Amino acid sequence: MAVIDRIKFDGLRSRDWIIYKYPKDNLVIGTQLIVGEGQAAIFVKGGKVCDLFNAGTYTLDASNLPILQGVLNIPFGGKTPFTAEIFFINIVSKLDINWGTTNPIQVIDPKYFIKLRIRAFGQLGMKITDYTVFLRELIGVVSANEIIKYDRIMDFFKGVLIQKMKTIIADIIINQKISALELTPKLEEISTLAKEKITPEFNKFGLSVVNFFIHSINFPDEDFNQINEILKDKAQFEIMGDNRYVTKRSFDVYDQAASNETGIAGALVAGGVGLGVGSSVGANINNTINPNAILDDAKIQCPNCNAENSHKAKFCNSCGELIEKPKKLCSVCNATIIGDVKFCSECGASTADKTCECGAKLPAKANFCNECGKKVD
Repeated sequence: MAVIDRIKFDGLRSRDWIIYKYPKDNLVIGTQLIVGEGQAAIFVKGGKVCDLFNAGTYTLDASNLPILQGVLNIPFGGKTPFTAEIFFINIVSKLDINWGTTNPIQVIDPKYFIKLRIRAFGQLGMKITDYTVFLRELIGVVSANEIIKYDRIMDFFKGVLIQKMKTIIADIIINQKISALELTPKLEEISTLAKEKITPEFNKFGLSVVNFFIHSINFPDEDFNQINEILKDKAQFEIMGDNRYVTKRSFDVYDQAASNETGIAGALVAGGVGLGVGSSVGANINNTINPNAILDDAKIQCPNCNAENSHKAKFCNSCGELIEKPKKLCSVCNATIIGDVKFCSECGASTADKTCECGAKLPAKANFCNECGKKVD
């Protein structure tokens, strides 16, 4: 069996590695070991860590293999062969490890009472602090010439990391009653809390969390659109005031009814308005629009054939004669009254003239007869 006399690992250009197992284990006394900056080399025999070397160049002999020498009882008097597994460990801090919640956190926002699907994303940094614990508790058996990268290590911690983040965010929103829209100013505070929660889990396996950042806590656009609608309605309410806002919403419901196949009832049901509320809304709207409806429906008779025509008509639709429209002023508000209507379309006052006991016809607002001087009831 061939023996080796030089051991070295140059790492990966991407630096995205954490453990590398040297492909051969047949060594000889006098072999030169070269450990690069940011690396550590560990000799393992029978599953136990024997000797550790930091950055530098070493010639393997009794002076720097004290534990392995005791285990193997290697005679030092030449190039004596022996076997041992060699692991190169990346001890540089890895600061650009991305993490994210794979499944959203479903919570009810305490301010807007909307169910939101919260997601969180960020970055963390970690490094190996206890090589022995790391190899024994986390890595275990490694094939020769195998390189273990950080993404494989993160697979081990993904579950506990996401669980801790979901618990922290849900606690803030549900128990502390803080809206999801108000979490952004608290990202640094939440990041610090999250680091405190997850660090013990990493320490169990010889790793330390160098830093932990939350870049974003957000939710899908369709959830945000629901909140936008609430904020829009709230702004209109504050600008318009209570009564005007309610009136506007009533018009919105009835406007939908115009294009709804099921009519008013369907529009109210679709809009979430009960029948009792719908009837009161209808009454309010009728009070608002009926004066105009009366004016629109006013009829006028043709002086020639007595056929009924719209008060807007210039010629009779039956005989074609010119229609002269009777006009007068309302005795209360002075509005122009067109046609033989009984009530003013502006103020609702009666358009009928009063008649005195003496037979004289008086204006509707007259209090005394201008013929006999009697008080008019």
